[in-house]
Amino acid sequence: MAKIEQLELEGHRDEIIADVESLVEKYRAIFDWDIPEIDQNLADKLILVEMHKVLDDIEKELPG
Repeated sequence: MAKIEQLELEGHRDEIIADVESLVEKYRAIFDWDIPEIDQNLADKLILVEMHKVLDDIEKELPG
């Protein structure tokens, strides 16, 4: 049987996905504003790499 925390997370999964997608789109737009002739594929990869780094840092700071 799933723990209550897992059930709660599953209930919010769609919201989490939407929030992360929105955050990626936010930074894609910022890159577009700052660099008109941007290599979008490279920009996307850089954004995602940085997001992974930040998530790893946050995970390291969590207790337990």
